[in-house]
Amino acid sequence: MPFQFFHLAAFLISAVVVLLTTPTVRKIGLKSGRFDPPGGRKVHKHPMVRLGGISIFMGTLVALLFIWGTGGFGVLPPDKEYEIWGVTLGGLAFFLIGLADDLVSLSPQLRLLLQSIVAGFAWQSGVSIDFLSLPLQPNPVLLPLWVSFAVTIIWLVGMANAINWIDGLDGLAAGVSGIAAVIMLIVCLAMNQPAAGLVVAALAGGSLGFLRYNFNPAQIFMGDGGAYFMGFTLAGVGVIGLVKSVTTLAVLLPTLILAVPIFDMSAVIFERLRRGKSPFTADKSHLHHRLLKAGLSHRLAVLFIYTLTLWVGSLAVAFSRIPNGIAFAIATTALLSYTGWHVHRHARP
Repeated sequence: MPFQFFHLAAFLISAVVVLLTTPTVRKIGLKSGRFDPPGGRKVHKHPMVRLGGISIFMGTLVALLFIWGTGGFGVLPPDKEYEIWGVTLGGLAFFLIGLADDLVSLSPQLRLLLQSIVAGFAWQSGVSIDFLSLPLQPNPVLLPLWVSFAVTIIWLVGMANAINWIDGLDGLAAGVSGIAAVIMLIVCLAMNQPAAGLVVAALAGGSLGFLRYNFNPAQIFMGDGGAYFMGFTLAGVGVIGLVKSVTTLAVLLPTLILAVPIFDMSAVIFERLRRGKSPFTADKSHLHHRLLKAGLSHRLAVLFIYTLTLWVGSLAVAFSRIPNGIAFAIATTALLSYTGWHVHRHARP
């Protein structure tokens, strides 16, 4: 069977598992008292179960196990197999760290330590950024071992937390992750990285399937478990599916695809440090908070960020020289302009 069939199967299986299991997870969360009360910087008005990440993880895992068992991964070279296992097991560990935080509330420092340890094992398995592109350099520059280790840890841990930080409105993190996953799947296939594409196809199905219950008005939240799992998996696939290519452009593609959560996290950290606060101090300085403060409705703020994510993703598709990629980028630019006009119209003067 062609790899594209398995990618579609991974997407659909993951989505179906999420659609079927999320109501059960929600019922269990309500009965056990595992929900997030309203108040403070929270946008929601009613208690919300924060265990939806269990469904996303289960959907992705079931899909990948099915594809693996039916031979969808084919015969991988040992190094590629280690990379796939590094992303898969690393995603499991990040999910468990987030789930533990959802259940018993870990300190930010402990979460960061545990995430760094897991990312270190992922680097050891081959999920490593071994070179970077620099201005005026025609070819990527090979990194010393210790620099490769540090850059990889920052990328994997940073992206996991960036997706978690953007999870502030109904459907926002799931939608942004789902869009980014679909774009990453397209680029992975274009760069002849079908194995990495299978992982992100399953993640895309789980993320977008979860929107059935998470889009405004949400019935359930994904919690830290879901956000950490999606963020790490996206970052990991970005490394093994795109950065591992020897072209200079490929090194930049994951950053472009995930530009929205990266920009949001960077801006928030800068603003908190500028005000003399700890980067771990929660506040309402995220992009979605600013859009709400400007007068946008909950849904319009989310849809605008979706459009931004789709637009930067389309630029990655265009830069990858995928057929019709430029036309796709032009279409999303028009969509962004239209959405931006609506944002301007609904913002407070």
